[in-house]
Amino acid sequence: MNRRSIGPKVAPHITIRVSGQLFQGHLPYLGHLVQSAAECQLWPLLNLEHLEELDRAALSYLIDGENHDFGIVSCPSFIREWMEHEDGRAAA
Repeated sequence: MNRRSIGPKVAPHITIRVSGQLFQGHLPYLGHLVQSAAECQLWPLLNLEHLEELDRAALSYLIDGENHDFGIVSCPSFIREWMEHEDGRAAA
């Protein structure tokens, strides 16, 4: 099944709360949750409201997956700013 068979404008969705730290070692588990949601025809939304720390691998995962594999809600400003900075560097 194609993980992108559903999209952000299609209901229903499921919220996955990510809090504390998000590092490279956590990504396989988070990816499994996102993939499981898609297999159930649910659009996964990552709630990052309580995310306090992440590494570059996790940042890349968020940049690459946002609006393709999942949506992001309640993103702390420091994370959003870092994402925009890195995404801008990649485009240059």
